[in-house]
Amino acid sequence: MYRSMFPRDIFAEMDRLQREVQQAFDIEPSIRGVGRGGFPALNVGSTPQSVELYAFIPGLDPEKIEVNLERGVLTIAGERSDSLSSRETKATVHINERFAGRFKRVLSLPEDVNPDSVSAQYRDGVLHISVKRNEAMQPRRISVH
Repeated sequence: MYRSMFPRDIFAEMDRLQREVQQAFDIEPSIRGVGRGGFPALNVGSTPQSVELYAFIPGLDPEKIEVNLERGVLTIAGERSDSLSSRETKATVHINERFAGRFKRVLSLPEDVNPDSVSAQYRDGVLHISVKRNEAMQPRRISVH
């Protein structure tokens, strides 16, 4: 029996295997959002006052982007046309790496967000969504006398 000279980390191998299996079957977006490879790519962060989300969607008309927030679930949807099929001349496609078609990303937000204070701005292909947190839910220091 062959024995490696380098110790193997069985937990790291199991983690790698789990990621590969999840990527193979993760076709539809879930309530937690799509992992790597989803369109549009997202950066999500938070501050004590808000949740900040950046969606990278170049080449879209801002009026064709749908952003909805319902019961703590944020949805970003839209459609991007195929640049080759929109041309009048028939082009033979050799490489097509740009995503075209309908897209939808769904994310669950923390319970302390305020659905009445959402702002969305689209500039240079980046959609920035900011959702403020409820002030009543934010931690505060109480003075002791």
